[in-house]
Amino acid sequence: PPPPPPHPRSVARSGHFVTSDKVRLHYLEAGQGRTILFVPGWSMPAFIWEPQLAGLSPRWRTVALDPRSQGRSQVARNGHEPSRRGRDIAEAIERLGADRVVLVGWSLGVLDGLAFVQEHGDARLAGLVLVDNSVGEGKPPAPSRPSTFLPSLRADREKTMRGFVKGMYATPQDPAYLEAVTRAALVTPYDAQAKLLSYPRPREYWRDALYATRRPVLYAIRPRFAAQGEAVRARHADASVEVFEDAGHALFVDRAERFNALLESFCARRALW
Repeated sequence: PPPPPPHPRSVARSGHFVTSDKVRLHYLEAGQGRTILFVPGWSMPAFIWEPQLAGLSPRWRTVALDPRSQGRSQVARNGHEPSRRGRDIAEAIERLGADRVVLVGWSLGVLDGLAFVQEHGDARLAGLVLVDNSVGEGKPPAPSRPSTFLPSLRADREKTMRGFVKGMYATPQDPAYLEAVTRAALVTPYDAQAKLLSYPRPREYWRDALYATRRPVLYAIRPRFAAQGEAVRARHADASVEVFEDAGHALFVDRAERFNALLESFCARRALW
């Protein structure tokens, strides 16, 4: 079944475009002005960015993408690898008609965003915001999922995804909201989910992509990535790092007010429009 629509009080409107390999992608859009493009994580829908669509759209044009095989986008037969997902972002930016965007990627969206930079450069970027994933610096972080995750997902997708979604938050969430996110996440088929969890790139690919851009970078993370944050701050010419001590993986939902204030400041003061 299709995922539920965004929250009924959502300020966002729906849009679609067709990629160069004929996959129909959906996005949510709110506001006007300079563009902030949000890319969600593994199996997650665009509407998970609702706190940002609502909170930032009075001043900015906010757009949240449903990547291929996620949310309300078409379930694709292929293209679940970094180069194609990066190209999808490039084509989304082209479709939106923005000279430059601030690109915000969360979780798997961090890797999608870095793949975009590696394959397409940073000419269309005003800034890059990376939210709570490794960027290939230092030693690999401890796995966030047990080795039994994929077998459990194959055996009982609904139960496994329900637990995964609930575990993304450190603060209590409305049961109806958790149900909506879970139902949306189940749209992504198991085969696509497995491919997306096994991105075929060495860690250095992501690190080199990050340091290839001279655009301003904001790295918003939990403490598990703090060592990588210190390395990024030391090695990138224009990077800032914010550690969210009291938030879950979906830190932009748990601490939406803080995250929105950071992003507002980044876009207004540091982004190279």
